[in-house]
Amino acid sequence: MSEGPLDPEQKRLDAQEQQVLESTGGEPGGYAPSVAARMAVLQRAGGIVMPVVTTVFAFAMAMIVIAATGHNPFRAFQGIFDGTGLNWLFPWVTGDERVEAAYNLQQTLVVTTALILTGFAVSFAFKCGLFNIGGQGQYLVGAFASMWVGTSWASMSSGLHIFIAVALAAVAGAAWAAISGFLKATVGVHEVISTIMLNWVAVWVTQALVGQGGQLQNSTDKSVPVSADIVQKAHLPVFWGDPVLQGLHVGFFIALGAPLVYWLILNRTTLGYEVRATGFNPEAARYGGVNVKRSYVLAMAISGMFAGLAGAMDILGWQFRLGVLDIQVSSIGFIGIAVALLGRNSAIGVPFAALLFGALLQGTSTRNPAIQDVIKPELAGNLTLIIQGLVLLFVGADLLFLWIWRLRTKIRRTPAAPAAQPGAAAR
Repeated sequence: MSEGPLDPEQKRLDAQEQQVLESTGGEPGGYAPSVAARMAVLQRAGGIVMPVVTTVFAFAMAMIVIAATGHNPFRAFQGIFDGTGLNWLFPWVTGDERVEAAYNLQQTLVVTTALILTGFAVSFAFKCGLFNIGGQGQYLVGAFASMWVGTSWASMSSGLHIFIAVALAAVAGAAWAAISGFLKATVGVHEVISTIMLNWVAVWVTQALVGQGGQLQNSTDKSVPVSADIVQKAHLPVFWGDPVLQGLHVGFFIALGAPLVYWLILNRTTLGYEVRATGFNPEAARYGGVNVKRSYVLAMAISGMFAGLAGAMDILGWQFRLGVLDIQVSSIGFIGIAVALLGRNSAIGVPFAALLFGALLQGTSTRNPAIQDVIKPELAGNLTLIIQGLVLLFVGADLLFLWIWRLRTKIRRTPAAPAAQPGAAAR
């Protein structure tokens, strides 16, 4: 009995299935090549749609929270947007308003610089199948290393001084993260456990060194638990804005170069191939001749390098000192997790996710007068945390949505049970 003609919707679904089969090398009715390949297809199928949907859901929930507190959510988000400085991109913003927008945008991009790097610190480890939750510790180690160099060797030339400070921060972050990779490769310690523990080691060690009585506490006022100031020659040059008012420094270009480095390592080097192969299936990679243990160590080291660079950008770019309070309140490394997840660990997505979170941090800052006129500063500061949590909550929605869609398609394709023929019971 011949089948009836397929409706246009069914033809479209069949074409999509064929495309998926061709992209994974599978055959109709055959066994999928690997779980990793199928997961990769599912993630690619979401494209840019699901991150946008995730963000919209997070902002919608945040608006409900604002409305529940008795404030106007639309006015609140208008104030946040103005505080980010993104209105500087509009040509009709002129005069003093444009000057203020330029300053706010500079601050947004300063924060975005560090978030791009910490985002890639999480993303690179993800490509190797590792969850680097220790970006905060690696960030602090990098910040400490750059602070130590920046407060020393005052007679050194400016360019060399900055180069050594940045390079040593990257090495320090890489070495700190490599500890977790080494423990994973040798004795099988899960990287989540080891990186969390190393985070606290970094926090307490740096606090002890720059706190009261610490070896690197400033010598000017022993009652203040901060390090000495970075020498002027070790400051990252400002190319946009007033250096006195914390303009945008050249570290922003380092952050812009990070996506290219990330993509080149993963897609154009043997190391990147081995890292990705290990992330797909460690046993298959080992069978294919990949040194899985070395991949773990190197993947974590490169991740730590990104985080260490982020610490150097902040210390040499705008903080110019490291204090106990700075260490306690810093969360750039943790926000990098949300950046990586929302950016889907891609070279293009991570910078845009970093810009989103950088804009939120600046727009909800207590320094933003536009938001203070609409909502209480303490509530505005918590909005970023609320949206971060909601993004992490909804970030898996793409796989859930695709699973529901596949289930719907499967139900539609299931043939209905044949109806009983008249008189069958009599026979």
